[in-house]
Amino acid sequence: MITPAVIADAPELDKLVNSAYRGDSSRQGWTTEADILDGTRTDAAAIAELIQTPGTTILKYVEENEILACVELKKEDGKLYLGMLTVKPKLQGKGIGKLLLKEAEEEAKRQNCTSIFMTVISVRKELIDWYVRHGYTPTGEKKPFAFNDPRFGQPKQPLEFIVLEKKL
Repeated sequence: MITPAVIADAPELDKLVNSAYRGDSSRQGWTTEADILDGTRTDAAAIAELIQTPGTTILKYVEENEILACVELKKEDGKLYLGMLTVKPKLQGKGIGKLLLKEAEEEAKRQNCTSIFMTVISVRKELIDWYVRHGYTPTGEKKPFAFNDPRFGQPKQPLEFIVLEKKL
């Protein structure tokens, strides 16, 4: 079941997101950033802040009372930003990410958005390819990887984001 996350979900979402992106647990899936970034991806306070931010929603995918996946959605200038798409590492490749992606696209349509866009670290070729297979295209725009808080990742190499977008 896919529903909006609430503040009480923040600690469980924190564990899920960090398990899928950083550290040894993330190596069980294919979305790991452990080889390019040290540190954590987020924390419970940051997730709680997102949940409370007007115009931002975190959708969660739940089975048997466990959050197995999530995605952040934020309306910006008539478009929907998609971020933090996360699936529990051992369940990656089973279609849960596709379900959340489709639900995000439906949410964008409900909000009368013209497209969905995201930023992806440019060296994440397999992830970029996955989004391309689902209709997202690189816009040519690049953004710096500029996080000043080392709690949310310390690059092991120079990094930048590329922007992907899907017209609706």
